[in-house]
Amino acid sequence: MRKSKFILSSWLSVVAAVFVSGMASAEAAAGAPNAANGQKIFTEGKGEAQPCQTCHGDKALGNDAMGAPRLANIGYGYVVKQLTNLAEDKRTPTGVGAVMPGFAKALSEQDRRDVSAYVNSLNATPELSDLKELKAGGQQVGEAYKGAEIAQHGITNKIPACSSCHEYNGRGVDPVFPRIGQQKYVYLTNQLHNWRANAADVAGGVVARTNDPAGMMRAVAKKLTDEDINNVAAYLSQASPTKGVGDTSPDNATLMHAVSK
Repeated sequence: MRKSKFILSSWLSVVAAVFVSGMASAEAAAGAPNAANGQKIFTEGKGEAQPCQTCHGDKALGNDAMGAPRLANIGYGYVVKQLTNLAEDKRTPTGVGAVMPGFAKALSEQDRRDVSAYVNSLNATPELSDLKELKAGGQQVGEAYKGAEIAQHGITNKIPACSSCHEYNGRGVDPVFPRIGQQKYVYLTNQLHNWRANAADVAGGVVARTNDPAGMMRAVAKKLTDEDINNVAAYLSQASPTKGVGDTSPDNATLMHAVSK
């Protein structure tokens, strides 16, 4: 087991390095991202794009009531990719998120890079999902202790641990894997359902999400039950990104550092 984890960790390190090199080279001609412009878009909007803070909060920490995700410090490269995919209709959210493709299209490529740089510079104290309040409001909420097993160890002969790709407690490996620890509970459950969506789900109105690299998230999610999804979301929504005294939470800005030189 330790050997396989070492091999996986080494492989992920190689993949991350390749992504940083490739994406940094691709963005080099555009120049460094301008976080000041990104802040202006985030707080004031631009053209048809409404201010990001309207749904995601003034600190970009997300909103369970709206199903809006945390954007703060989840990974510069990841946010750039999502905004690009939204603009290119490679990701089509439902509900309140249905406005996102239009907003992303209203932004230039540089604007998307700028706002991604700004939100990834935000590292405020998280506003964790209130699981008791969500449950009282009728939301299905899982058991965090059961979710910890999935996040840290996976499910034997079924799926790998979330930490295999997203690192300890989902703290992220920029630019390949986003921070999912301390992400909003409602967003986590919604996305896992979208990754898992089959033909019957789609016929019932669920919009399948398919913009994961090499189909990795779809392969994992299709093996999760509703209970599994609720449990792992309950755990990750509250999970500390640090391992203990002396450990620090990564800034998830490997790519941003590379393109800002």
